[in-house]
Amino acid sequence: MSKGVAQTDDLALAAEFEAPSRQQWERLVDKVLERSGSRRDRLVTTTDDGIEIQPLYTADDPAPEPGFPGVFPYVRGGRPDGHVAAGWDVRAWHEADDVAAVNEAVLADLHGGVTSLWLRVGDGGVPVASLADALREVRLDLAPVVLDAGTEFVPAAEALLALHAEQGVPDTEVAGNLGADPIGVRARTGQEADVASAAAFAARLAGRHPRLATFVADGLPYHEAGASDAQEVGAAIATAVAYLRAMTDAGLDVREAASRIEFRLAATTDQFGTIAKFRAARRAWARVVEVCGTPESAMRQHAVTSPAMLTRRDPSVNLLRTTVACFAAGVGGADAVTVLPFDHALGLPDRFSRRLARNTQAILLEESRLAAVIDPAGGSWYVENRTDALAHRVWDEFTAIERAGGIEAELDSGALEERIARTWEARSRRIATRRDPITGVSEFPLLEEKEFDRAPRPTASANGGLPRRRYAQDYERLRDRSDAHVAAHGSRPKVFLATLGSLAEHTARATFAANLFLAGGIEPVNPDLDSASTDELVEAFRAAGTPVACLCGTDAAYAEKVSEVANALRAAGATTVLVAGHPGDHGTYDGISGYVHRGCDALAVLTDTLDTLGVAS
Repeated sequence: MSKGVAQTDDLALAAEFEAPSRQQWERLVDKVLERSGSRRDRLVTTTDDGIEIQPLYTADDPAPEPGFPGVFPYVRGGRPDGHVAAGWDVRAWHEADDVAAVNEAVLADLHGGVTSLWLRVGDGGVPVASLADALREVRLDLAPVVLDAGTEFVPAAEALLALHAEQGVPDTEVAGNLGADPIGVRARTGQEADVASAAAFAARLAGRHPRLATFVADGLPYHEAGASDAQEVGAAIATAVAYLRAMTDAGLDVREAASRIEFRLAATTDQFGTIAKFRAARRAWARVVEVCGTPESAMRQHAVTSPAMLTRRDPSVNLLRTTVACFAAGVGGADAVTVLPFDHALGLPDRFSRRLARNTQAILLEESRLAAVIDPAGGSWYVENRTDALAHRVWDEFTAIERAGGIEAELDSGALEERIARTWEARSRRIATRRDPITGVSEFPLLEEKEFDRAPRPTASANGGLPRRRYAQDYERLRDRSDAHVAAHGSRPKVFLATLGSLAEHTARATFAANLFLAGGIEPVNPDLDSASTDELVEAFRAAGTPVACLCGTDAAYAEKVSEVANALRAAGATTVLVAGHPGDHGTYDGISGYVHRGCDALAVLTDTLDTLGVAS
C-alpha cells in the first residue's frame, strides 16, 4: 500500500451517520403516502397462502436460524458445498413420439451442455420398444436419464436398465430416476394408482442400484391445476409419504426408501416466492424424515419452469419468464433444473427454442456464476421470514391431507381439488382485473405478432384428473376469436376512441384504453384529433365503421362534454359508449354504457365488447 493511505482493520461505512430506526422510516413513508391519499398498509401484499409480505424487513423481524448448508433441516441446501463444484444438473425435457427426432434433439442438447435427460416414454411419448433408438449414441454413464412413463414405468424401466447393461455400466454406477409416480398419474389422468406394485419393484432394485432413484413426487399436476405454493409442496410431500409407507411395507428401511424419491416442483416469475418455496420444501421434508427417524435424508429437488405461466401469445416474452424462474430455482438450491422452451405452450419446440432453453442455464451458470455462491439468499431478512412462513403453510397443508387419510383419499374425495379451485378462482380474479398482469397478453399486447408454427405435441390416451390451466388462457381465447374474425371478414373488430380535449389532455387515457382493447384482439381506432369538436368526433366515428366508442379525456373534459358527445355518437349509430376512467372520479353521465379503468374486470369488458361487435365465440 502506498504511503499516505490510512490502514485500518475495520472499514465502517457511513459510521458518521446515526443509524435510523424503523419508526423513523415509517414516519417518512407515511408523509409521502399522505400526499397521494394512500396508507402504509397498502404497501402490504398477501400471497395465495395468506402470507403477508411487508414493505420492509430488518434484523428485528424474527426468523428461526436456517442452519448450515448440507445440515438438517437443509433450508440452505442439501449439500455442504452447494453446487459450487459443478453447478446444478441441467435437465432437458423430451416428449415427442417421433423417435428419430427425439434422438436428434437429445444429442443436440447433450452437445450443448445438458447434463441429464427427462424423457416421456410410452403413452404420448417414445414407444417403450423404441427407447434404444431414442437414446442411440447417448453415454448413459455420463448422461443420467429420468423416465416419465406413466403406467408403463415397469417395462420402460426394464428397457432403460437393459441399455445400461449393454453399455457395460456397472449396476452400482447406474444413476437417474425410473420415474414411477402412480399418484401423479392419478392426479393427471384420473387412472387408478398401484402404489404397492411400484414399491415392490423399487425394493427389488434397491440392493443392485444404490444410486438409482425410483419414484418422483410430482407437484406439477397440482401447480398446473392452480395450486398455491403451499398446496403444491404439501401435496408433493404427502405423495412422497405414501411412497415411503409403501416402500417400507415392501421391505426397505426408511432411509433407503427416502433416497429413492425425487421431488418435482414448479419455478415461476415470482422470484422470491420460488426461492422461498424450494428452501421451505426442504425444511418441511426434513421434519417428515426426522419424525421417521432418518434426519440425514435431504430432499432431492427437480425444478421445472412453470408451464402455467407460459403464453401462446407473444411467446418470446416467455424467454424472460423462464430466465427469472431458472434464476430463482438456482438461488433456491434446486438440484436439477429444467427450463421449458419459450414455445412450449404452442406445441413441440424447434431446434432454436431448445438451444435458447439450455443456453439460459449456461449463461446463469457459466457467465453469471450463479452456483459459485452457496445459498446466495441465506441471511436475507425477507427471504428467511418468507421461507419460515411458507414452511408453516406447507406443513399445515401436508398435515391436513394426512388427517383426511392421505393424498389418495384427498384425490378420491375431491377435497384437494376444491381447495385448489378456490385458489385458482382468486388468481383468476387478479388476472381478469390485471392486478396480476401478463406482459404481452393482458398488458402491452402485440396485435400483429409474429406467428410461430409448431407441431402439436402427442396427446395421451387417458383424459381426466385435475385440470391443466395456464394464466393467459382466457385472454388468449379472446384473441383467438379476433383472429377468426379477421379470417372470416378481412379485418379486426374495432373500437373508436373519442378523444376529448388536446392531445396532452387525452393521451394518457387513450393509451390506457388502447392497451386494454388490444388485449382482447380489438383494434382501437384513434383519430388523433387535437381539441376536436363534437361534429368532428362524430364524423371520425362514422368513418371508423364500428358501433362501439370509448371516450378518453380528463375529468374536466368529461364534466363539460361527455353527455353531449355520448348522445351525438349514439345518434350516429353507436350502440355502446364507454368512458375511460373510474366512475367514482367524475360521477355518471347520460348516454354512457359503462366505464373502463384500472382495476376493472378487463376480461368481462373485452368479452362484452366482442359480443357487441358480433364476433363469434
